[in-house]
Amino acid sequence: MEKVTETIQQGSTPARLWEMAKLFFRIGATAFGGPASLIAMMYDETVLRRKWLTDQEFLDMIGATNLIPGSNSTEMAIHLGYKRAGRWGMLVGGVSFFLPAFLVVLALAWAYVRFEKIPEVGLLLYGIKPVVVAVIFKALLGLGQKAINGKLLAVIAAGVLGLYFVGVNEILLLFAGALLYMLISNIQAVQKTVAGALFLAGLKALSVSTAAASVPFSLQLLFLTFLKIGAVLYGSGYVLLAFLRADFVVRLGWLTEQQLLDAIAIGQLNPGPFFSTATFIGYFLSGYPGAVIATVGILLPSFIISMLTSPLIPRIRDSKWVGSFMDGINAASIGLMAAVTWQIGRASLIDPFTIILALAAAVALFRFKVNSTLLVLGGAAAGLISMFFR
Repeated sequence: MEKVTETIQQGSTPARLWEMAKLFFRIGATAFGGPASLIAMMYDETVLRRKWLTDQEFLDMIGATNLIPGSNSTEMAIHLGYKRAGRWGMLVGGVSFFLPAFLVVLALAWAYVRFEKIPEVGLLLYGIKPVVVAVIFKALLGLGQKAINGKLLAVIAAGVLGLYFVGVNEILLLFAGALLYMLISNIQAVQKTVAGALFLAGLKALSVSTAAASVPFSLQLLFLTFLKIGAVLYGSGYVLLAFLRADFVVRLGWLTEQQLLDAIAIGQLNPGPFFSTATFIGYFLSGYPGAVIATVGILLPSFIISMLTSPLIPRIRDSKWVGSFMDGINAASIGLMAAVTWQIGRASLIDPFTIILALAAAVALFRFKVNSTLLVLGGAAAGLISMFFR
């Protein structure tokens, strides 16, 4: 431990900040394959190669990111930056890590807005979307096996899935599922009466209609919407899809189902966190100002919460109450993710070609462990090739 602490203190703060900026920009630009790939690269670079911290300290950071909302991989960059160079390190680490994804998605959004009507672009997305369905389905199964390890958690996930389809607010479902499981796990004397009453009363008070609304666009509302999502979103980045659809398609009416699918597909083409989908939506709705405002909105809670929780990491992971709350959050997240997977599948698998493409992608993912980014590129190529068989 003394050796690690000594290593961290070596060099001036500007030198450490520049080192972090280069490192996290490189990781954010090259780590395709989702959060697991991103965090694995951070571990290799910061623990094994540079000795900035110990294995246990790194594991504690992973545990802390699972206990707070936001992008886990971005929050890991923030925590590591804080560990290395304090609050300036937190800012430099997080921004440098997310910047490559922001730039790539911004370029793709620019091309999408200008060339959406070109037939070849439509064919690219036609081939990509079935592959995205397979990628999300694989993530759903993998996360579900880890998150649902008991009957009660399975019931919560199934309940969230069903209630989502009848129009109950997804934020309410997330926190009601977490509170229900936490209470049942820790207060046996009142596990059925109190938890059940709170759950049902909350659903009655906060459920919403699924009828689409048309709300005038504003940059302020765009920022507040993404700020809200960043402040309450737990679980995989794919759970983000449920929030995006509920807000931008259903409540605000700013996107169509098809445009949301295009945003998801383009989000699969970039390295770095899936939260960069916010950049695409922001640009699509309001150009460069919208892209910046949406990105800042969804990331700001991660920076604030990570700054507040970094000193508390050693104690957070030992709390039984917090642990059971997170188990409930994860199970509810799986229910939301399953609902959106079904909706995306219905919109993407529209003919025999797309169904076959999705099945082929699933075989490649499950049987041969093909990288999801390569599959997305393969789907784009298949979409272009399909024009010769029409």
